[in-house]
Amino acid sequence: MAARKRIFAAVFPPLAYATNPTPAATPILGANDPAGGAWTFPIEPETEDIATQQIRWDRAWHTATTFLSLPAEPLTAAHASQGEEALRGKWIKPYTAEVLNDVMYVAAPQSRGRQLRATLHDEDLLEWYLEEVRRHYVGCVRSGVLETLKTGSDSDSLLEALKVLQVAQAIYLHPLTNHLLPLLQGGGRYELARFLDRLHSLVANSLDHDVFAEHLSGFFKTEGSIVLGLHDYDEGKGENGNTRDCGQKYPSSAEEARQKVMLVMRSLHHVGLGGARAQRVFAEVMSDMLSAHVKSAYAGQWISPSTVIDRLRDWVENQYARFIVEVLACLKEVSDSHGRQTTDVSLADVERWQEMGIIRLGALRTSELFNVIVDWEEGSKGAIEDLKHYVNTTTARTHLTTFFSNVISHRLLQPGAATMEILQVYISIIRAFAVLDPKGVLLDRIARPIRRYLRERDDTVKIIVGGLLANADVDEAGATDVLVELAMELNKITEVQGDNDDDDLDWDDMSWVPDPIDAGPEYRKSKTSDVIGTLISLFDTKDVFVKEFQNLMGERLLKKEFEFEKEIRVLELLKLRFGEGALQACEVMLRDVLDSRRVDTSIRNDQNLHMDSQSQRTPDFHTKILSRLFWPALHSETFSIPTEMAALQSRYATGFETLKQSRKLTWLPALGQVTVKLDLEDREIVEEVQTWQASVIYAFQDPDDSADPTSPATRTVQKLVEHLSMGESLVRNALTFWVGKLVLAETASSTYTVLETLSSSTLNPSGRTAQAAIVAAAAADATAATTSSAVRSEEDLAMEKMGVFWQFIMGMLTNQGPMPLQRIVMMLKFAVPGGFPFGNEELKEFLGRMVLEGKVEIVSGGNYKIVHGGS
Repeated sequence: MAARKRIFAAVFPPLAYATNPTPAATPILGANDPAGGAWTFPIEPETEDIATQQIRWDRAWHTATTFLSLPAEPLTAAHASQGEEALRGKWIKPYTAEVLNDVMYVAAPQSRGRQLRATLHDEDLLEWYLEEVRRHYVGCVRSGVLETLKTGSDSDSLLEALKVLQVAQAIYLHPLTNHLLPLLQGGGRYELARFLDRLHSLVANSLDHDVFAEHLSGFFKTEGSIVLGLHDYDEGKGENGNTRDCGQKYPSSAEEARQKVMLVMRSLHHVGLGGARAQRVFAEVMSDMLSAHVKSAYAGQWISPSTVIDRLRDWVENQYARFIVEVLACLKEVSDSHGRQTTDVSLADVERWQEMGIIRLGALRTSELFNVIVDWEEGSKGAIEDLKHYVNTTTARTHLTTFFSNVISHRLLQPGAATMEILQVYISIIRAFAVLDPKGVLLDRIARPIRRYLRERDDTVKIIVGGLLANADVDEAGATDVLVELAMELNKITEVQGDNDDDDLDWDDMSWVPDPIDAGPEYRKSKTSDVIGTLISLFDTKDVFVKEFQNLMGERLLKKEFEFEKEIRVLELLKLRFGEGALQACEVMLRDVLDSRRVDTSIRNDQNLHMDSQSQRTPDFHTKILSRLFWPALHSETFSIPTEMAALQSRYATGFETLKQSRKLTWLPALGQVTVKLDLEDREIVEEVQTWQASVIYAFQDPDDSADPTSPATRTVQKLVEHLSMGESLVRNALTFWVGKLVLAETASSTYTVLETLSSSTLNPSGRTAQAAIVAAAAADATAATTSSAVRSEEDLAMEKMGVFWQFIMGMLTNQGPMPLQRIVMMLKFAVPGGFPFGNEELKEFLGRMVLEGKVEIVSGGNYKIVHGGS
């Protein structure tokens, strides 16, 4: 009804008794009276008509909006630096009595104007002012704030932008809180809260979130690192010298940084930017600083017993959580009627942050685990103690095993890694994971690819057996090719269990517990977690290990002259694991060597071997009598030995047949060892050599018949081969050895002469230097070491057996022409009685040797062709 009256009054002239204003222009157009003031009039009686009420409202509305209007001038960082009081004269207008009356008329709920328009909501002064603030902020403030954030540094630009926003908010709130809100019911608390919500929402949504978050994150990282002392680690200071307990004050630099952070957080909260986004940025930065602290403070600290966990918990509680509480205290707000704070930090939060720190530490230790394992002997057990606090969940255990398995695959299980190194790391893994997870589930997951890879290495068994038989006291200092860790481990073992270790159930074990919940289907925990047992069980069958042990033990028994305590101890250990039947041959071998002492002493005394027929002292001559059926394949090459030694052999054989009437000796001269003493003109040389090396140098004892008797003895390779009935390879090996010892010199091709003196003319006949002689000596030692093995290798035995089939292969290639490898294997399987027992790889290796010897050549397509003229 009131709206209709107002429309009617706007069209038709008012009645004659009404009082009309006489402005120079209508108030609706925003004009003032000639005196320049806003339209004012006394309060009309209640009998005034609708038109009069509208005119009165329009005049008051115009005055109020004019007072609340904001100048269209930009507010920049330069203005903000002047402060609020300096800007008051320009941005805040005087509040006169006339303005007060008009503001009360349009804003006060008890005023006549508001009562007459109680049902109208289209002219709300507070809403108009909100729109005015929005227009001014978007047009005059926002651009300056964005420009400041884009051009300045993280810290300075953020502080300047916040200062602009604070000053702008102070200007916007001044007329509202001082003049408008006191007129409203309850002091305008509800209206003020609504105004701030809308203003803060406007500010938050008007800024570039990414740019603002980047500046805020950079500020928190810079200042937070100073507060928490993270920069101390970058400067090389240790954590122990910089920890601060809960009651200790911050250092001066940290206190300044803390005050700056508090100021920024209060400013953010004041201007409405301290909400969820700012808190999320702060949380992300604090999470990064927790990781940075763990990495910088505890990386590489592996000393046992470890105190890292306790120090980390103390740091989180007394510094990390303390800083968070101080920051969040700047953002406290009452969230509901019960007065609960939205940013309170509870003890559960601190404990959760401590667990987060332990998880970060676990991730760090997981990344360091390979280096920890490699340096295990140097003292890195503390890192494993830290990991024990981390691997208490299925997720953490899975992450550790997956990550570590990948590291092992990339850094260890590679063709370039020596088997010795892989086994050493594997031993350290066994020891470390026994501390980390005594139940063995983690080791079971980690060890599978390592064990599978070691089974594929040909020298794995040989290195393991050699390590068991090594002398830890002698080899430990500089051994690089002996797995002395096994010898040391063997010395620690005081009790070993047998095959029943792997029984599924022991019904008498009252301490039995089920397998762990995360154990795999193939998991089987051994009752003994020793390193030796783990390595011995590396292979599916014991035959491979027992055979290699038999070969290596045969080597040691034939070379050693005195005690065999080490061999006896290892043999007893393996008998407990594999049974006496599997190691019967090894026991017979050991008994043969021990019995040979008694037999050798008896024969020497009976035959008086220390004197010859002319009662002159003979060289010391000792033998080892072996049971042929129980020893591995031995080198059986024969050659001529000096007549004095042959006579001693004959006398010794006679004495043995007298002592053992039903047995007969078969001599194996290639296995002997000789102590040679050479008397030259200017020096004396004593060497421990092989029998063929001694026979070759003995052949130089007498000069040639055709040569000058005063000249040094000279021999050719061909003459030595014929005189000694020795293979050419052994002759050349012996000659190379003595050349390296500066006993012989190659004066011509395949011609060698004794060096009676080491004058410059004899030492350097063809430009040879002393350094070259040293190199030749080292090469001679290496060559002698490779040929001094008493037990024949598997490769030699295989090549010898393969030689039986050489006639078949040569006939096929001669009659049918070049053939590929697969066809040769197929035809051999049909042509050879009983079948061809070798595969493609063995035949390929054999044919490769034939290619090197010039008997076979490889033609196009990978076919093998016989070389005519080759034998």
